[in-house]
Amino acid sequence: MPMHQIKSGVTGIFFGLVSAALLMNALTVHPQEKASKPSASQGKETSSGASSSPTARESAGASQTKLNQSDERMMKQLAQIQLSEIALAKLAKEKAQSNEVKSFANNMLDDHTKAHDELKQLAQSKGVSLPAEADRQQQSAEKKLAALTGEKFDRQYMNHESTRALKDTHRLLERIHSKSEDADLKTYASKIIATVKTQQQLANDTRKNLRPTSEGKSGVGKSESSGPPASSGASGESGAGRGAGKPGGAYDSGAPGGASGGARTPRQ
Repeated sequence: MPMHQIKSGVTGIFFGLVSAALLMNALTVHPQEKASKPSASQGKETSSGASSSPTARESAGASQTKLNQSDERMMKQLAQIQLSEIALAKLAKEKAQSNEVKSFANNMLDDHTKAHDELKQLAQSKGVSLPAEADRQQQSAEKKLAALTGEKFDRQYMNHESTRALKDTHRLLERIHSKSEDADLKTYASKIIATVKTQQQLANDTRKNLRPTSEGKSGVGKSESSGPPASSGASGESGAGRGAGKPGGAYDSGAPGGASGGARTPRQ
């Protein structure tokens, strides 16, 4: 075979092998590129998925836990009442004369401190900043009580708790429980209502137990200043002061003022 034919055959085989190698390379590279490149629809899904990522979900959750204006206002009012009760209970533990009043104040301090701590945790979870002190009216009541001592303090403190403070607390909790739109705040109010009811009963009982002592002391003071001895009884005391010109006094009853009535008989 002539030499030029052999060279041309070798050249053809060489180019054929090169072409085949390039073709195989193209077939293996392009599928990988296609696999590595996301489609347009996949890109959209990825971007939309990113928009609903944890950050978006967290913001959505925060909007659900945020209180409306009414609930936030009631929560702050409740915090101020609790702060007032804590301050008054501390004052009563220092100034009360009656051991029963001191015991009541100690219970109030424990209950309202615990309730206020729980309220602060709830407020923090809702993004609410609670007031740090009672309102002006509550502070004024505290100042008036602070000026009293002994039995007067005991009586006025228990009157304040049984007739006003605890009733205000109970009404506010009932309003929160019935009107709040936040489930967590409603649950909290429902739990604290039971505690306040117990406090109201204890306040009423303590106040009633103070009355006989207070009235007895004042009664003794009156009979000592009126002249007749305490053993003569209430009727004798009234006869000495009022029977002289009124029917129904010692003259008509024959009570220990009858000596005066006997003095009239000879004149008749």
